[in-house]
Amino acid sequence: MKTAYIVKAYRTAVAKAPKGVFRFKRADELGAETIQHMMKELPNLDVKRIDDVIVGNAMPEGAQGLNMARFISLIGLNSVDVPGVTVNRFCSSGLETIAMASAKIQAGMADCIIAGGAESMSSVPMTGFKPELNYDTVKAGHADYYWGMGNTAEAVANQFKISREDQDLFAFNSHEKALRAQAENRFQDQIVPIEVEETYLDANGKKANRKYTVTKDEGPRKGTSTAILNKLRPVFAAGGSVTAGNSSQMSDGAAFVMVMSEEMVKELNIEPIARVVNYAAAGVEPRIMGIGPVAAIPKVLKQAGLQQSDIDLIELNEAFASQSLAVMRELNLNQDIVNVNGGAIALGHPLGCTGAKLSVQLFDEMRKRDMKSKYGMVTMCVGTGQGAAGIFEFLK
Repeated sequence: MKTAYIVKAYRTAVAKAPKGVFRFKRADELGAETIQHMMKELPNLDVKRIDDVIVGNAMPEGAQGLNMARFISLIGLNSVDVPGVTVNRFCSSGLETIAMASAKIQAGMADCIIAGGAESMSSVPMTGFKPELNYDTVKAGHADYYWGMGNTAEAVANQFKISREDQDLFAFNSHEKALRAQAENRFQDQIVPIEVEETYLDANGKKANRKYTVTKDEGPRKGTSTAILNKLRPVFAAGGSVTAGNSSQMSDGAAFVMVMSEEMVKELNIEPIARVVNYAAAGVEPRIMGIGPVAAIPKVLKQAGLQQSDIDLIELNEAFASQSLAVMRELNLNQDIVNVNGGAIALGHPLGCTGAKLSVQLFDEMRKRDMKSKYGMVTMCVGTGQGAAGIFEFLK
């Protein structure tokens, strides 16, 4: 079996949706520009040697339809030679693609693959434009299969006894860690500058154009406090505890890595960053989908032959504070190594991009820490009752 290495990893900043700084950027544009930035660092790589572009996307319709991955490849690589495939496992799509790329190279089916995710929730909203339920399934007593994410977060809070106070404190800490990370420039090396051009009305009510470059995550909020968060009303259930303040933000963004075979890495004299040790997805009850990592993490650890104590850093997607806390408590995760620079409550959750985005953040943070140990994990819950987890070995 071949060895597959991750050799490059970049992401865009993450913008708020639907009215953030990327509201005029399509997901395929964000993805293509991220890949273009990556390719500039590999001048000796012939584009024709890239075997595939695999793109995670949770809502592949509208502006994200028509197999968006192919268009990201065409635009980003300026070549018709590299195919593209769009993959959807909702929130874990971006991590799934990295695992797929690694597995294909290990199996000898490819030598070089670009993998990641792109999502514009400004273009395509959560659940898409026209969701259609299977009413026979609903009538058979399985309406919970289709519960909204907020309702599942309330169910997790109730079942695992996660208080409103704990959720708001968790959300506050997410913002504090993210703001500190931004102040310390801990994200700047991983973020690709994206130029935005927009039309607006000036002070005289006339149309005008302006350009600006986005290099900073838009989500972290200065001046927030637990007192402010405590005042927000629950949005999913009367008398509930899940609010807009302790839930992840709707977001736009893209993130990609390049995965190469060991033979190509040596040929091009490239220093690898990391490798996929193992990846697993697992199923849980849809009504408490947020608990998904509780099933996925033990599964991937067993597959990898590792213990939880072997993991040095964890990026846990903060879909909701309730489910993040439930996962951490059920698995007794070391909170000192989880989301050290904040999570999706502060930094945003661009659905199909998130798994790749968290992977990029993980690699960069491990590099900055000059980790003496070597294993990191990316994990998340997944809509309709799933969990996913990937373990990486950091090599630099």
